[in-house]
Amino acid sequence: MEILREQYEKEIVPAMMKKFNYKSVMEVPKLDKIVLNIGLGDLKENPKALEGAIKDITAITGQKPVVTKSKKAIAAFKIRAGVDIGVKVTLRKGKMYDFAYKLFNVALPRVRDFRGVSGDSFDGRGNYSMGIKEQLIFPEIEYDKVDKVRGMDIIFVTTAKSDEEAKELLNLLGMPFKN
Repeated sequence: MEILREQYEKEIVPAMMKKFNYKSVMEVPKLDKIVLNIGLGDLKENPKALEGAIKDITAITGQKPVVTKSKKAIAAFKIRAGVDIGVKVTLRKGKMYDFAYKLFNVALPRVRDFRGVSGDSFDGRGNYSMGIKEQLIFPEIEYDKVDKVRGMDIIFVTTAKSDEEAKELLNLLGMPFKN
């Protein structure tokens, strides 16, 4: 599934150079990495939730996740420092483009009442964050084997200098923004 990478080189680079008047191909922003994160707030009551989250994110990305630990103790959430609180995976190069293609063309259209993703979730430095309420939209997840429906955060990190450049890049890659 090198579709997005080939599309980037043949169509996106010339379109971005024309729109933003770049002088060199090296100025054109590109997708640097995609980070998926699942926070597990119910880990204290359900210790097997970590295994389920690891299994789900591995099936979705094809890459083994890293277990994230709390940095400090928060009494209000009953969390001690160093306790497992979630899993995350960072995708780069080929797996990153494969995941982006699958997300844009297979998973997001499966969301109920989907009208596009918000265009307001940029951080001011050209990175985009979005949340998904359930992992069931991915075709690799079997509905019968899911122990609990959990959401995840997906962060697209780009080399763009502004949100406008990053939005145009993601739009050209196929991100279905709301009109």
